Amino acid sequence: MQNILDLHHEVTPQMLTEEIQNGLAWSCSSINPEDTILRIDDRSNEELQKMATLLERMQKDCIQHFPDEFDIPLLVSIMQKAKQLIDKGPGFSVIQGLPLDSLNKETATKIFWILGQIIGRPVAQKWDETMLYEVRDTGQAYGYGVRGSYTNVELCFHNDNAFNIAVPRAVGLLCINSAKTGGESRFCSFYSIHNQLLKKYPDVLRRLYQPVYWDRQKEHSEGDPIAAFAPVFRWNNNQLFVRANVSLNRKGYEILGLELDNVTRNALNVFEECLSNPEFWVELPLQPGDAQYLNNQEIGHYRSEFEDYNNVDQKRYLLRTWHREIGHANYHG
Repeated sequence: MQNILDLHHEVTPQMLTEEIQNGLAWSCSSINPEDTILRIDDRSNEELQKMATLLERMQKDCIQHFPDEFDIPLLVSIMQKAKQLIDKGPGFSVIQGLPLDSLNKETATKIFWILGQIIGRPVAQKWDETMLYEVRDTGQAYGYGVRGSYTNVELCFHNDNAFNIAVPRAVGLLCINSAKTGGESRFCSFYSIHNQLLKKYPDVLRRLYQPVYWDRQKEHSEGDPIAAFAPVFRWNNNQLFVRANVSLNRKGYEILGLELDNVTRNALNVFEECLSNPEFWVELPLQPGDAQYLNNQEIGHYRSEFEDYNNVDQKRYLLRTWHREIGHANYHG
């Protein structure tokens, strides 16, 4: 089919048949999400305030700034601890205490951009090569060509940009405003989901190691394939690489005019049911001044539906970065 970006080379010849045990394989009862919270204390806040003063004197665009321009050893240490939590387990971290009350929006954005580079190299998040992405409800209906991050709908467990050639390694979010109600953040371990499927639904797991179709959400040039073809699970060099977004799978078949066969439909349904099982997820609130970072290849995340304020200045508003070391920094990598 000309309308398909074929990524089937990612298929693992044989699925992993042993349970995975590492710091990223956890359940709700085996971890305390509070252990992933890092706080900006008085001493690190002094570094941050000096950094803010320098930034306000500099006349450079946000993406022209780098961490080595500043003397911030305590802030670097906090970010390195966050990176350790992301890479080794449990796969996510929240940094609390960014003093938004004493920072203007432009300076807060620059600090978020600079510190995030310690997590990894920032990469483009849209086909137009947008590097810093605003997450807010634009009032659009969620559908073909409209990202869920532009709406207030529930976003079931997924990883960002699951349909792309190079999936981001990490995702960063800075909360400027939280919603009036809802918008909760949850995390789940794809390793534990894999273990559950292997134990109870091996036929489903086997199907998810084979390619399925993905809606590319119009993030491509005119005339390029509208759908991708890639597996959900891939095991390589003792790491699980996951592409997860069941709604984009169903949409992929729909835009191609294809019927979901019974085996694939059942596999996606069972996968979705496992992801929604409270045994496999934890919740960690995201408040103004919090910066959240997560492993986007081995950990899934979720956002509940939310109700916003009427006042535009109070509406839910987050900044997002994607990070990836492999390939180029452009959207497709």
